[in-house]
Amino acid sequence: MAADSALSTVVAAGSLDCKFENAANPCGFPAPDTGIFFFDDLASVEILGMTFGFNKVTILVILGVVIVLAFFLWAFRRPKVVPRGSQNVGEMGYLFVRDGIAREVIGKDGDKFVPFLFSFFFLVWILNFMGVMPFVNFPATSVFAIPVAFALIVYLTWLPLGIYRQGFVGFFKGMLFPPGVPKPMLILLGPIEFLSNIIVRPFTHAVRLFANMFAGHLLLATFSLASFYLLTFTVVGVLGSVASVAVAVAITGFELLIQALQAYIFTLLTAVYIGGALHAEH
Repeated sequence: MAADSALSTVVAAGSLDCKFENAANPCGFPAPDTGIFFFDDLASVEILGMTFGFNKVTILVILGVVIVLAFFLWAFRRPKVVPRGSQNVGEMGYLFVRDGIAREVIGKDGDKFVPFLFSFFFLVWILNFMGVMPFVNFPATSVFAIPVAFALIVYLTWLPLGIYRQGFVGFFKGMLFPPGVPKPMLILLGPIEFLSNIIVRPFTHAVRLFANMFAGHLLLATFSLASFYLLTFTVVGVLGSVASVAVAVAITGFELLIQALQAYIFTLLTAVYIGGALHAEH
């Protein structure tokens, strides 16, 4: 996977022809920059004066949705009392989200939100996993617009839900003025809680996922590209190239862990926010 990523990165970051064709005066290391996160539109459509582009990231998001739907529809096409094969894997995933996130965080009301949380967990995970998937090698969640869209969906779920369940006054009173705090402190605490919950919360929810996927992909691209750049017919060149490949492989393994962890954290925080909307502070 690291080698395949390196080949993709060479194309994205720029050719190394100057290094190999002009050995006497080779070019500097073409370090990957933020340009590798931008793609030309394959098609575009204008709606109400706004132009919507259709590029690789759009395709990956659609592909992620198709993969998640296809797997679970296949897994539960003929459900059996004693699950086997894909149904067993699907049930394990469902039970993990239901028991480990929904019920654990939200409580008895969590079962109603399992489909919502379940969809988020597996969609975010598969979009993250695309960063090391052969022939794809790009995590769609490393483009800030995708985590922002996900965070907005969560934001527009928990905020109206909290107002509906607790009432407008009750919801904001519980959020801005936690019980048990000395009244003089509420003058300072109220504005801080408002900024933290209404403004900062959706931003940090998106940035946490984005930053991890962005940094991981950039690191993987850098060391993958370095494995090609350092390769020369010298001891130093071979050692440098081998070391870069080793680091790229290690980062790939680490990324696999981070990808799953970030999907879990994003879903867990979503459950925390929903739980706060359903149950007032006491």
